[in-house]
Amino acid sequence: MKKYLITTIITLTLFSTISISCSDDFVSPKPKYSIDSENYFNSKEDYDDALVAAYDLLQSSYVNVLLGEIASDNTLCGGESPTDVIGFQQIDDMIHTPVNSNLRDIWNWMFAGVQRANYILEFKDKTDFEGKNQLIAETRFLRAYYQFELVKWFGGIPMKGDVRFKVGDEKTVARASAQEVYASIEADLIFAAANLSPTASQKGRVTKGAAQALLGKAYLYQNKFAQAAAVLDAVITSGKYSLQSDYDAMFELDGENGTESVFEVQYTDVEGAGFTCLQCSEGNVAVGFSGIRNYSGPLFSSGFSFNIPTKESADAFEVGDKRKDVAILDIVAWAAANASFDGGKGVSFGKGNEDTGYFNRKYLPRKRSATAAGDLNLTNPNNYRAIRYADVLLMAAEAYSRAGTNDAKARDYLNQVRRRAFGDNNHDISVSGAALTDFIWAERRVELFGEGHRFFDLVRTGKAVGKIPGFKANKNELFPLPIEEIQFANGNWQQNPGY
Repeated sequence: MKKYLITTIITLTLFSTISISCSDDFVSPKPKYSIDSENYFNSKEDYDDALVAAYDLLQSSYVNVLLGEIASDNTLCGGESPTDVIGFQQIDDMIHTPVNSNLRDIWNWMFAGVQRANYILEFKDKTDFEGKNQLIAETRFLRAYYQFELVKWFGGIPMKGDVRFKVGDEKTVARASAQEVYASIEADLIFAAANLSPTASQKGRVTKGAAQALLGKAYLYQNKFAQAAAVLDAVITSGKYSLQSDYDAMFELDGENGTESVFEVQYTDVEGAGFTCLQCSEGNVAVGFSGIRNYSGPLFSSGFSFNIPTKESADAFEVGDKRKDVAILDIVAWAAANASFDGGKGVSFGKGNEDTGYFNRKYLPRKRSATAAGDLNLTNPNNYRAIRYADVLLMAAEAYSRAGTNDAKARDYLNQVRRRAFGDNNHDISVSGAALTDFIWAERRVELFGEGHRFFDLVRTGKAVGKIPGFKANKNELFPLPIEEIQFANGNWQQNPGY
């Protein structure tokens, strides 16, 4: 695979002084206009711009999604060869170490999101304006989102309240425990849910329902089942969301931000659109990475053949489940069905590393105009459906089932998802107790296939050992902190066990 320099649009500089000179005399020691981070936030516009910068880091979470599948039993790393993006390959084989640039990216980008949110919160009392509570609520949601990603991947992280980290803090600020991180996440999301509007003023902005759904997910990850059930039920009974009837259409461009979207990360192939498009300042890199190698044919465009579904995961779909053909593309069957394409030339494609004949169809790159902006492999406009209503239903079902308080409601929520999948109610689940919980977990795998949740579902439910090849108990539940962070901290931060 070619190496690409992927640049992030920096919409706001957090540390360095911003100096803009209006003078023709470039050697003038005194710029005509100068502002630094301490003298910002003098208007509503300043806060709005800083919030866009906090949203901007959401686009970098593409690697979290990609590796959430590759690290699990759903997919293999793939790529061109066994050394193509070696950090991905190591994570797939569970032989990763603290020296892994891709894990470092997750750490750096998610912490950058926290830092940008904390910049706003540090100065939240500086200037008053109408709608400020909504803005602070969005900010606190975003901080919780980034912290949730960090605690999932790395466990306890350093926290500094509503204040930015400064150089040197790594030697004095300790890593908080995972419980302390979750307490921060909960507090942020409770505030966000109380202050956010139920309806987004702009596509991609967070809502009350998004805050409640993420709070329910955070509770579920801590086995706080009663709390999870209550807050997730509030999302369900709000009437704001519904299952889209066409599971396939939901993952196409026309299906973005639909009735099932509780929270969606926005992407575009129009570079530099950040301030007018809120989140969407870059394309979804994971889509090109998952594409079919050297592909020529209808609907899709080519990519780098990473994130390859296994036969076992393809076989996990029951007979008659309409989701299988949406989630997984059987390239041989697809080629046979499109043999008449382009005047009989048909479909052609290459085979990459660890080829199984399957591809992650939900997030394959779709054909676009030849005049589309940017690199067609790395600027795909496919949004990431971060929290879907089906996920909320299944999380609520699991919470009720594991709490042992309402199996009837758990079955109802589970069966709503299954009825869409099969197009009938002949596949309803009628069991109770532990058997019901097992059905819910199995349903999560197929409903959310390819969406980045599988590894963490296996870890939090204690099912990873024996499911994920190479997974070692009491080690691989977490990923290692990047070696650079351990070195910078100079003994202040301990590495995760086993690394």
